[in-house]
Amino acid sequence: MDTLTRMRAFIDVVDAEGFSAAARRIGRSKALLSKYVRELEDEVGALLLNRTTRQFSLTDAGHAYYGRAVEIISDIDSLRDSVRDASGEVGGRLRLTAPRSYADAVIGDSLIAFAKAFPDVKLDVHLEDRFVDLVEEGYDIAVRIARLQDSSMIARKLGDFTLALCASPEVIERYGRPERPEDMADKPCICDTNGRWRTNWPFTTPSGERLSVNVSGQLEVNSPVVARRGLLQNLGFAMLPRFAVMDDLASGRLVSVLDDYMVRDGGIYAVYPHRRYLPARVRACVDFLADWHKKHASVG
Repeated sequence: MDTLTRMRAFIDVVDAEGFSAAARRIGRSKALLSKYVRELEDEVGALLLNRTTRQFSLTDAGHAYYGRAVEIISDIDSLRDSVRDASGEVGGRLRLTAPRSYADAVIGDSLIAFAKAFPDVKLDVHLEDRFVDLVEEGYDIAVRIARLQDSSMIARKLGDFTLALCASPEVIERYGRPERPEDMADKPCICDTNGRWRTNWPFTTPSGERLSVNVSGQLEVNSPVVARRGLLQNLGFAMLPRFAVMDDLASGRLVSVLDDYMVRDGGIYAVYPHRRYLPARVRACVDFLADWHKKHASVG
């Protein structure tokens, strides 16, 4: 077994913070990964990992080795990719992270479409609602829904992002249709706590002035999918990504209100690190997602 294979196994174990988690992630047995790491330690003549039944940590030598190993493997992968690109092939492993709300909605179909279009790319998708550090956590691309602020990354806008404040016809009949943002303070609301606004819902006036209204209600949940179910069960009003309720609005199951007061300065972006060499699979994925969103602009 060659050193590079052992080195990759060591990196996988460190990234997953354990042998069992690494085995599940990459589809190899825990025993095999443990064997590779032991052989690597024998080869370098130093203990790289502290192993106990309750704790997993890197030794000082392990910290130093991990940093250089990641650089070496990255350079080798880049060299392989450059040769593949020269031959016109698009393949290899692509690690992508996206919010759950993106993948759960119809726009998540863009990832499946990319996988079908590029069968030689192993697409490794991780759904995270937290802010992910692409470089530290080893991701190639992040799909982000926000006002973009991180200038250390390259970003390509895939589409617009809009919010919808909506409720079922029954709720509107029972509690009345709000005419201005301030009216929401007295209405039952479902709060999607994944949004940065949480219970302070953002609005903008026709003149461009920003304001927020504190709302409350029976249900607070960190999932637009569950919040949508609450809407359909007549629990109140909710402010959600429009793509999460697009079909319900079209069918009349839900009705949007205060459309003229919705904040519209967000976007859906593909974000990736600055690199000396950008693999063809990353370029292909970003281009594909941008084209997919352009063709399906109505789902944003």
